Amino acid sequence: MSRIKTAFLDLGHMDTLSGRDTFAHRIDPRAKLLTTLIFIITVISFGKYEISALIPFFIFPAVMISLGELPVYYLFRKILIVIPFAVMIGIFNPLIDREILMRLGPFSLSGGWISFCSIMIKFTLTAGSVLVLIACTGFNSVCMALEKMGAPRVFAVQLLFLYRYIFVLIDEASRMANARSLRSFDGKGKGIKVFGYLLGHLLLRTIDRAQRIHLAMLCRGFDGEIRVNRRLEAGIREVIFTIAWSAFFIAMRFYNIPLIAGKLITESIL
Repeated sequence: MSRIKTAFLDLGHMDTLSGRDTFAHRIDPRAKLLTTLIFIITVISFGKYEISALIPFFIFPAVMISLGELPVYYLFRKILIVIPFAVMIGIFNPLIDREILMRLGPFSLSGGWISFCSIMIKFTLTAGSVLVLIACTGFNSVCMALEKMGAPRVFAVQLLFLYRYIFVLIDEASRMANARSLRSFDGKGKGIKVFGYLLGHLLLRTIDRAQRIHLAMLCRGFDGEIRVNRRLEAGIREVIFTIAWSAFFIAMRFYNIPLIAGKLITESIL
């Protein structure tokens, strides 16, 4: 039960971070969402053998973390939770692509290992940028920004409900785990068979509670529109923010700054 409760509180900590009053938090959600989308598209557009060109893109999440005063260790732990999915995607690359593309002294790197490293860097950048966006904006504001930018209202509302349903799921799971632990003695009631029954009851209970929550929302006048406390006000600050970062991403896409800097340093030394 303690693990489920800890996961519930840890997940809700993202909403707590989004409520801060910093420069990054005060920027209009639409500007941050659009900039993050451009960042993600630019990162994933790189080839599978390009690694050094991706390094400058760490500047964007680092600057946003600094401006938003976000806890680095907390975000790093969140990335570690989902990084096994990226490992499973690229773990077989070294076995498939064995052509040697790089030699570092006595060591040789095949194309598979380079593409695997590229996948891990891309995943870290994209997942990190999304976490920073949610921590600086809040999931409610992100969904509202999607709707205001032209996304179908049904999609934005369902995405918000999916996020909120996680809290309902964890809360019900915590209650069921507590009840099972109080009724279990000498290891009984903790087998796989009981666990299967608990999953079925958990689904039924969360659906029932979600229906009650939906009826309560309708009684309070919910009409399908996402509303937040803050108003959306896009000004010159948001325009400069979006254009400046977009120009930086595009420039880094076409110019490999680490490679250029390495050549200049090598030529100056020699």
